Amino acid sequence: MRACGGATVAISRNRAERAAPGFRWRRAVWQLAFCDNCAVATPTTTLAWPSLSPAIGIFIGVVAVSTASILVRFAQQAGANSLAIAALRLTIAALALLPFALTRRSHELRTLSKRDLLTAAIGGIFLGGHFATWIFSLEFTSVVSSVVLVSLSPLFVAAASALFLKEPPGGWVIVGMIVAVLGGVLIGLSDNSGTAPGQNPLLGNALALIGALCMAPYLIIARALRSKFSLLAYVTLVYGAAAIALMIVALLTGTPLTTRDPVAYLWIVLLALMPQLIGHTSFNWSVRRLPAVYGTIPVLGEPIGSTILALLLLGETAQWITLLGAALTLAGIALMSLKRNVA
Repeated sequence: MRACGGATVAISRNRAERAAPGFRWRRAVWQLAFCDNCAVATPTTTLAWPSLSPAIGIFIGVVAVSTASILVRFAQQAGANSLAIAALRLTIAALALLPFALTRRSHELRTLSKRDLLTAAIGGIFLGGHFATWIFSLEFTSVVSSVVLVSLSPLFVAAASALFLKEPPGGWVIVGMIVAVLGGVLIGLSDNSGTAPGQNPLLGNALALIGALCMAPYLIIARALRSKFSLLAYVTLVYGAAAIALMIVALLTGTPLTTRDPVAYLWIVLLALMPQLIGHTSFNWSVRRLPAVYGTIPVLGEPIGSTILALLLLGETAQWITLLGAALTLAGIALMSLKRNVA
């Protein structure tokens, strides 16, 4: 018997089962997705084997989240409405997590106070706004501009922390903010000569920035919940709240959640499973087990990976000024994230 996260679990697998080819993979996936308190865990088993490397978790996360903008584009091209994509993505993710949360974290969910529910609801509104505006932005601007600008959330978090939490940024954070803003200005001035549908980069870039802005209050509000609940309970709550918020908006605006091309649903399901569940959960699991310097990798990995995939799969191109602006923005974000994490 061995204690794991406050619960005692029995080791019931024999050597033959543990040596089975698929067992170690299933164990690794379970650990990566749901066990944020244990070194190694399966649904019924805790094993004394070495845990999955956090560096591998980071790599899996970068690859998974880099597919988000590509899958969104595929769903849009198949006729799905952008608001519907955001709402269905979060709904599928929340429903996929709910059974595990109810069985493994029911004690946490039972202790939810009205204040916790209100906090989750407000955080979910901002998280839903983040996904909806970012997905809309991909209708009008290039992938590189969209994913870089929506990654500017550390800039708004630093500003909001200084204004509302009385946490003034350090000198290097301020330098990073200035560099990031300069990069964003260059992206805004470029004409984004890629092949993105709509070709309205000003609107698309503005929507991506609004998506980044929505993340600032979400991350600040989420502090209270994340400090009280496990990763599984936390993401189930906020994904569920965000899904409900976007479903209400879709209902009030008469936005259709259906599409004539069933392939769109395939892309949306993959969007929920790969970037949302595997990608973001991998980051949450990995960065807590690595030095602070590694915290910048998820921030920088998605824009770089998405840009490469957009070039290879969508045939997008961008002017040199756009790429220069992206490089400056990512450098500023890295500087802000690194210095805040180290501090």
